[in-house]
Amino acid sequence: MNPEWEEAIEGCLGYLATEKSHAVNTQLINRIALESFVAWMEKKHPTVAPGAISKENIRDFLRARRTERRLAPSSIKMIVVALRHFIAHLKREGLLEHDLLPALDLPRLNQSLPDTLSEAEVAQLLAFELPETPLGLRDRALLEVLYASGLRASELAGLRLENILHEERLLRVIGKGNRERLVPVGDKALVALDRWLARGRPELVKPKTGGEVFLGGHGRRLTTARIWQIVQETARLSGVQKKIWPHLLRHSFATHLLSHGADLRAIQEMLGHASLATTQIYTHVDQARLKEVHRRFHPRP
Repeated sequence: MNPEWEEAIEGCLGYLATEKSHAVNTQLINRIALESFVAWMEKKHPTVAPGAISKENIRDFLRARRTERRLAPSSIKMIVVALRHFIAHLKREGLLEHDLLPALDLPRLNQSLPDTLSEAEVAQLLAFELPETPLGLRDRALLEVLYASGLRASELAGLRLENILHEERLLRVIGKGNRERLVPVGDKALVALDRWLARGRPELVKPKTGGEVFLGGHGRRLTTARIWQIVQETARLSGVQKKIWPHLLRHSFATHLLSHGADLRAIQEMLGHASLATTQIYTHVDQARLKEVHRRFHPRP
């Protein structure tokens, strides 16, 4: 890669990491998108410097991504977002005089509603009897906390002992962008958590064990991949006739709160969404549920 392009990309990513607190995965997605754009530019327009990018360059590149790679609109959107960050950085550094952002309109996406479990399905999953072993106590606490507090798998994996506020019945959660929030934890989840901490976790502690709440048999923190496996294995054993993964419990947490009358802004705060627009998807899920109930039970649907 030309050093001038490389310096521009590193400067942009560095700014986003330090000033915008972009998560590691977001930084990686942006890097891949920008390096793909630069590789295309160096092939098609090898003499063009970062400060000389044109609207035509951007449009031709996006058109090529759509046709050559047959990328989905969601993938194109990620590329566009990365390019918008890059263009903004070039302008901020005084390397680009003309405004290219109008050439980077975000593609419209067909909004799909998140799948959820019914309350009966959640009850069936959580009613499954796990063994009274250290790992069984861990898995019970893990499942209860996921549904009770709507945590992401990564947030659950990173949950630390000092972040359990027993007196206040709250969890201090570090979410996306290192944003901190306090999330209530229900009685049943707290009981399961206390049993794991008192009777299960001490059995798995090793000399180099850290302060994470949930541990594997090796004494180290659980990975998000292992959390996925635990949720899916327990779902299969419980007999729930639906594929279940950690984020499905998060969706179910939000949808069930809303259907029982919870305020949308309170749900937004508990989920750690930066924008209320992200949380509003659950109003559509609840409307879809009500329509299905009407269709099934009204005498003249």
